[in-house]
Amino acid sequence: MSRKKLYRDPKNAKLGGVCAGIAEYFSVEIWLVRLIVVSAFLFSAGLLVIIAYIAAYFISNKMPEKREWRQSIYQAHNIKKKSWQAGRSAEQILENVSREFEDMDKNIQQMEAYVTSFDFKMNREFTKKQ
Repeated sequence: MSRKKLYRDPKNAKLGGVCAGIAEYFSVEIWLVRLIVVSAFLFSAGLLVIIAYIAAYFISNKMPEKREWRQSIYQAHNIKKKSWQAGRSAEQILENVSREFEDMDKNIQQMEAYVTSFDFKMNREFTKKQ
């Protein structure tokens, strides 16, 4: 079982990527972590929050390229685990899901039409290894 590590996320950074890295580590939205940090700065010890942020910037490593790539794949998908995380209503999420299923159905129909076509059979016969 692999342990999660805390990284800075410069791809989604506003200042240094610390909040984005914390959000990715705890699987919450970035805006929520930023809101907590700004609220802590404004309503409590502001200097302590700044020092902690700078320390976290220098202590944590930059997110590796492989992990950035994997993260971007998950972010490309429109559905989140919880609807409130996506900031959309249930109706909008259902519309997106049905649209994605319709697109997948069209792609499958196109593949099926090609696989059952004469062109596919001819290409398969010509590229068949003897």
